[in-house]
Amino acid sequence: MKNLVVILCVALLAGACSKSSTTKTASGGKAAKPEKGWISLFDGKSFDGWKVGKNADSFKIEDGAIAVNGPVGHLFYMGSVKDHNFKNFQFKAKVMTLPGSNSGMYFHTQYQEESWPKKGFEVQVNNSHTDWRRTASLYAIQDVKETYVKDNEWYTEEIMVQGKKVTIKINDKVVNEYTEPEGVDRPKDMAERKIGSGTFALQAHDPKSKVYYKDIMVKVLPD
Repeated sequence: MKNLVVILCVALLAGACSKSSTTKTASGGKAAKPEKGWISLFDGKSFDGWKVGKNADSFKIEDGAIAVNGPVGHLFYMGSVKDHNFKNFQFKAKVMTLPGSNSGMYFHTQYQEESWPKKGFEVQVNNSHTDWRRTASLYAIQDVKETYVKDNEWYTEEIMVQGKKVTIKINDKVVNEYTEPEGVDRPKDMAERKIGSGTFALQAHDPKSKVYYKDIMVKVLPD
């Protein structure tokens, strides 16, 4: 009986060690396995399915995450999921900002070689930059002044689009909701910021900003 107890303890300990050896640190590591209905857009080790034009060096992979740091550039999803053309969806990523950093996640956009994307919307990533528009702002459309998360900590930022409604969550909490009015008339320099369809992009804002993205996923919703 005593020998049986010893054997069981050894087996349990071995199992725990095995499980521990496959656990990755919060700083990056292996891409998370998508939950039911979610599709991973980033494999944690390559830019397969993604494309960037000017200032491509502003995007690197560090410890399983996309590190965004450098002159203005945008990394666009151009992969096979939904032929990179999304209308109704849920999109989420784990994000970490360093102090004073600024970035953004675009949706309903399209590939551009350089400059700020003209088409689609930017959802702000900014917890302490001098720009007052904080994380979860629908940039220059419906902005958020409050700061909900801290620098140097991973958090989840989620965008959901259904019809004309945009919902933005931080760590599963709704912090911004916007419904586009029928026949909305934007200023000339924002003429293409309208609900439609398109792909996603990550923004490199400036050389002093460094932001990390990982576990980038989408769930396609019915049109």
